[in-house]
Amino acid sequence: MTLDRLVAIMERLRDPVTGCEWDSAQDFASIAPYTIEEAYEVADAIERGDMADLADELGDLQLQVVFHAQMAREAGHFSLDDVITRICDKLERRHPHIFGDAGHGGHLLWEQIKAEERAARPDASALAGVAMALPALERAAKLQKRAARTGFDWPDEDGPRAKIIEELDELAEAAPEDRAEELGDLLFAVVNLARHLKIDPEGALRVVRSKSPAVRAPIKRRASASSTLARTRSNQSTGPKPATRFRPCIRRQRAALPIDDDAMRVEIAQKAAHIGLY
Repeated sequence: MTLDRLVAIMERLRDPVTGCEWDSAQDFASIAPYTIEEAYEVADAIERGDMADLADELGDLQLQVVFHAQMAREAGHFSLDDVITRICDKLERRHPHIFGDAGHGGHLLWEQIKAEERAARPDASALAGVAMALPALERAAKLQKRAARTGFDWPDEDGPRAKIIEELDELAEAAPEDRAEELGDLLFAVVNLARHLKIDPEGALRVVRSKSPAVRAPIKRRASASSTLARTRSNQSTGPKPATRFRPCIRRQRAALPIDDDAMRVEIAQKAAHIGLY
């Protein structure tokens, strides 16, 4: 079995005498950042639609599972078989309408079973189990969803809208040492509005990030080409500074951009000014 081969490779790499010096020196804490990174690289391959890369990245992520399981087995905590058994048990337990005799299923039943499992833990609060290591926006969204299930929520989007305005005012009035906390409150309110609008805040931010380079790249290419042409002409002419001849081109290009963000306009102007074209 291919998984057995991977397990055997990891056992050999971790051997304290004949194994790899780096692999054998790692522990859970040192490997955790790599586990997170590999999960993001899986998501990136999916977003790019690169199936060949996805196969590679899933392999890297599988390695992380085997790596952690091997370290746990060495310490006497659990084995890879325990890991697989637990996820199999969980899937069957949370799908009683498929693997049991429940008459119905779906997301509500899944959440009901998860709530029952949380209630059996030492910390049975509604917010228990939301990982601290999650990205901040995602963790905020999960905490808010959990709180909403207990009735702690606004009835509609007007509540978080008003909260955003309130937090903006508090941020404007905050002392410098309090601004980070107030900005956090503002971001938390924005995430709450996104939840009411049924928008994933992490996904929305990724869309903006992915658009920004596409907007800026044509400007940088035009500006670079214009700058090169200007320097060439400056060696051939004693007339007005060549850069001034291209200012209207930059102005027309900037005005034609479908940009509503004033900050982006400022950035474009700054880039043009930096190369002497505006």
